[in-house]
Amino acid sequence: MRAMATLTAAQRNLLRGDIWFSQVPADLAEALMARGFINTLRDGEALFLRGEPVDGLYAVLEGSLHISGVTREGREAMLSLVEPPMWFGEIALFDRLSRTHDAVAEGATTLLFVPLASLDAMLEEQPRWWRHFGVLMAFKVRMAFIALEDLAIVQPAERLARRLVWLAYCAVTGGEVGRCRLTIKQTQLGMMVALSRQTVNQLLRALEERGIIRLSYGVIDVIDTRALVEAAALAPTELTMMERAGFMTPRAA
Repeated sequence: MRAMATLTAAQRNLLRGDIWFSQVPADLAEALMARGFINTLRDGEALFLRGEPVDGLYAVLEGSLHISGVTREGREAMLSLVEPPMWFGEIALFDRLSRTHDAVAEGATTLLFVPLASLDAMLEEQPRWWRHFGVLMAFKVRMAFIALEDLAIVQPAERLARRLVWLAYCAVTGGEVGRCRLTIKQTQLGMMVALSRQTVNQLLRALEERGIIRLSYGVIDVIDTRALVEAAALAPTELTMMERAGFMTPRAA
């Protein structure tokens, strides 16, 4: 269901907390919020499916979506979790090809939707804005290459910690540096890192015993982001990304 967006102050502040959106020019940010629609989904409802035509750009305001692919035999591969206040859908803005994967709501979900026609009109008027959408897509490409490398050569414990880092990095912290809540089931996390649910559970319990995370059903609370980053053994470039974003818990004096 869609309705013309009248964003609350809380929703606007939430969007400004996104890594990408917080760095775009103020006039672009206002244009996106002003031309958007509110889209609501029920738990399990698909926003779009693989092969469907491009319709625009989205940002998550509440709830979450899992991005996955399903084979003809019904086997599912979960690739990513999209939580507030992340923006997505920018690939099709550039190539105008059909959607590459399924996007399905996890719980009741609310999104800001900016139609393709509005985006085209904005970019026709302000071509300089193309660069900022390119930055958004470049960030996703960087994340994809990191994920491929992790699956190929990184050991299970580090691989899991690294995926938690990137999920937390993209999610809102609620204004408290070093803390983040991820709404994800262990089975889904296992799909993302190519590990069994049993292995994922063992590795998560080990992180919980170290005081890095706290587990509850369908939820992972990241308590100490700096310790999680250290467990993930990130490369120097990746550490720079974390530090620039103010992501990590400050070191104890």
